[in-house]
Amino acid sequence: MTALLPQPRRIDSERAAGYTLTSSTRISADPALVEARRWLQQVLRPATGLDLDTRDLSAVDPESGERGIRLTLDSALGAEEYRLRVESDGVEILAGAAAGAFYAAQVLRQLLPIEAYRAATIRPNTAWTLPAVSIEDAPRFGWRGVMLDVARHFLPKADILRFIDLIAMHRLNVLHLHLTEDQGWRIEITRYPKLTEVGGWRRESQRGPVRDAPGDGRPHGGFYTQDDIREIVAYAHSRHVSVVPEIDLPGHSQAAIAAYPELGIGVDEHGRGGPDLEVFTRWGINPNVLNTEDSTVEFFINVLDEVMDLFPGTHIGIGGDECPTDQWRDDPRTQQLVRERGLNDVHDLHGWFLNKLSTHIVARGRKPFGWDELLEGDPHPDSTIASWRGMTGARSALARGFHVVSSPDDQVYLDYRQSELPEEPIQVGIPLGVARVFAFDPVPEGATEEERALVLGGQANIWTEHLDGVRAVDYAAFPRLCALAETLWGSDASFPEFEARLRQHLSRLDALGVEYRPEAGPHPWQQRPEIPGRPSDPAERAAHVAELVANIRLTP
Repeated sequence: MTALLPQPRRIDSERAAGYTLTSSTRISADPALVEARRWLQQVLRPATGLDLDTRDLSAVDPESGERGIRLTLDSALGAEEYRLRVESDGVEILAGAAAGAFYAAQVLRQLLPIEAYRAATIRPNTAWTLPAVSIEDAPRFGWRGVMLDVARHFLPKADILRFIDLIAMHRLNVLHLHLTEDQGWRIEITRYPKLTEVGGWRRESQRGPVRDAPGDGRPHGGFYTQDDIREIVAYAHSRHVSVVPEIDLPGHSQAAIAAYPELGIGVDEHGRGGPDLEVFTRWGINPNVLNTEDSTVEFFINVLDEVMDLFPGTHIGIGGDECPTDQWRDDPRTQQLVRERGLNDVHDLHGWFLNKLSTHIVARGRKPFGWDELLEGDPHPDSTIASWRGMTGARSALARGFHVVSSPDDQVYLDYRQSELPEEPIQVGIPLGVARVFAFDPVPEGATEEERALVLGGQANIWTEHLDGVRAVDYAAFPRLCALAETLWGSDASFPEFEARLRQHLSRLDALGVEYRPEAGPHPWQQRPEIPGRPSDPAERAAHVAELVANIRLTP
């Protein structure tokens, strides 16, 4: 039996002969499932060299007696649920909605020879045979995601579209795009053109994670036009991937302040003044943060309006992480705002600012999505919390009744080094291999039934301070994303059984040109011996996280 990944919920192999695609094979579909039919034809035609006609024809070919491949809507199934049956005369797919049909089509492609993942026919005499099988399947979690940081290092649009195809192949369904940072602003905002004209470029980048590392002297930048964003969103939608944008506020905002200095600390009550900053060229937590003037709130409400016009999904990211309050504490104007707003101290400004934006997001029918620092205040009741500092944020959020997406750094941060091998490129964080990702469970241990229902799912995070292009992202993401897909889909397989399937699955990634990390360690060209790393051990990481989560409230 061909290795399937992620593993479907139920697979029954049949003793009968399978079904072979031929020049007469047709793909037909109910009107609601036409997109899945179209995708299946588009990916299989180049590899197989077969026409795979999709015209609306009768269910059975009058000459051959074949049923071909038929996609049928079944309202008794859930939206992401499907049934797939391969018999000697054809393939039947039943799906609750378009998403389920698409996932069934992905599984059908996996049932074919590896060459089905090529972009052209390389062996004309290949027998395109599907084994006789019956599959019943549905995912465990509705949020099966990955965050891709395109702010630290920009990835061109073509690389984003390719990445969408790769995550969709693994039945992941959320792409969280981290679009703004101290080091770059990556989305066109027509009302504020300097955000990309100035904020989209930096003069150099820090070379590695060591605190006194030199700059590389090489300018870096780029951004997505609004039409690029529309294309990315539409492309993802056709593959049943929801794109969640993140505008990170009020920290991690130096690129915006460089473009519009009146957003920074040092303005007067009339909004005059502001710091003279460049787009940040260093990594790490940055003391330069936004001011909290009403005009700054209005600025970012205008930004979020354009963002919401481009991204139709439910969730809109507002960040909220790693916002130092030192500048607010030392700034007389900020102290005046604290008094005028009846707040206790500058720490309350963080929640005040984010709640202003959250209220606007909710008024437009969306949900605010932010990191677990939101819990250090009183987040808007409709907020969804991404728990990254271990699972402490998830437990706190669930206890307070918030929806949660779990993304703990010690289990699913894919920029962390993958082993103890000295050859690992630009080592940061603790060793985090495939087995550790496979063991990830988005539901905190001890959660009640009511709390479990609030867990939307999980996601991996790919931060790109040290990933300067698509080849480096490939290495960091795969095959660890394969393990994430397996656990979020809901497989009950053991790790040795998964590992055996993964080894076969890697041939598909080879065919697609994915430069994943080999099991034995990095290839020579994947190593970066010229750049020292800054790895940490689990004890160091635990102490650091304990300090970070000290302010998270653990009870309602």
